[in-house]
Amino acid sequence: MNLSICTISFRHQLISIEEIAQWAQANHFQGIELWGAHANNLTNQPHYDRHWLASYGLKATMLSDYLPLLVSENVLYHKVQHLCRLAKHWGASKIRTFAGGKGSHDYTETQKAELFNRLQKICDWLAPHDLNLVIETHPKTYADSVTSTQEMFAHVDRANLQLNFDVLHVWESGADITRALDELLPHINHFHFKNISSESHLSVFAPENVYAAAGTREGMVPIFEGAVDYEHFIEYLHLHHGAGIANADTSLEWFGNHCKQVLSRDRYLIQQLQQTCLSA
Repeated sequence: MNLSICTISFRHQLISIEEIAQWAQANHFQGIELWGAHANNLTNQPHYDRHWLASYGLKATMLSDYLPLLVSENVLYHKVQHLCRLAKHWGASKIRTFAGGKGSHDYTETQKAELFNRLQKICDWLAPHDLNLVIETHPKTYADSVTSTQEMFAHVDRANLQLNFDVLHVWESGADITRALDELLPHINHFHFKNISSESHLSVFAPENVYAAAGTREGMVPIFEGAVDYEHFIEYLHLHHGAGIANADTSLEWFGNHCKQVLSRDRYLIQQLQQTCLSA
């Protein structure tokens, strides 16, 4: 896998993009998923860009932001164009967002049509820039189940609409993660890996908690120590889907404490498991 760290992991630390890049290189990561807030706040330091990242052997695998889908079309258009400029500056080919702000069962048919229409427009605005719109599987969005995610892709029907398969959130939906992988495979071009000690702690990832400096981190655990069986999932990727999807961009999305220690060990264990899969 092409493994990335997420700059959002360092959101509450006094740490520079330069230190993050140096650390990512030293710990054998291949990329950085750049949080939109961080990209925006670095615009007054334009020497930090795709070429600067490449000097560390890194690339920006994805620009992760939150597009305001319900605002006026003009406001949304200018927000998208701003993200295009940021993505080009950093060399990212993907802009991540969420499919609305409520669960799929809470949409009326009219609201659903409006959501799909907005996603179509965003894809069309991104296409001339050779950029992809990546929707993340996530609760309280339209992509909260395999069925609703498939419906969204069928109706939006744009080649540059793709999927960030967040393994934990797919598991949280009640789906079997390997079956969901098979069903959503044509749309996947990114993975998020994170884990939780038990289902009872899933609320720790609610936005109002996870983005708060004083929020609880109880239940957040390293990749191979939680309720989601990542060892089986990664082995399944290699056994059933080969190098193509197994080598997709994958971000280790850690929101807890001790970022560097947890991320470096998870990276090591994932790549050790991959080596085992390849030699089997």
